[in-house]
Amino acid sequence: FNEASGNKYVPRAVLVDLEPGTLDAVRAGPFGQLLAADNFVFAQSGAGNNWAKGHYTEGAELEDQVLDVVRREAEPCDCEQGIEITHSLGPGTGAGMGTLLISLLREEFPDRMMATFSVMPSPLVSDTVVEPMNATLSVHQLVENSDETFCIDNEAH
Repeated sequence: FNEASGNKYVPRAVLVDLEPGTLDAVRAGPFGQLLAADNFVFAQSGAGNNWAKGHYTEGAELEDQVLDVVRREAEPCDCEQGIEITHSLGPGTGAGMGTLLISLLREEFPDRMMATFSVMPSPLVSDTVVEPMNATLSVHQLVENSDETFCIDNEAH
């Protein structure tokens, strides 16, 4: 956390999406006021459930902006020990862009622990046929670039 004015604590969180809708909902929700407004990074296009768009095209267009925000958050830390990523492995943004960012963060911060909380796709939650393929492409990236991966069941109650 960062201590802001008035003894207010602000999480060192960077929220990223390739479309503004979800981040707008977070900002308008009950926890939106806890987060730094300039730590929301988003595009307008979305990845359309396509891993390659998230990893190579649409996501790559935001990489510099995301890394700048992460650097800005990491710089004032006295003893930053690691980075935690929460993402979904089904849709194109969480799977494609998520693994792109993990790879870039590994290069930028090679001595930090990298932990991911990766939500696995489920046919009971989504009927998007490419989600298993997106997850398969992502797992290889996680094996290469993450120190710890916690797989979360999207069907869990």
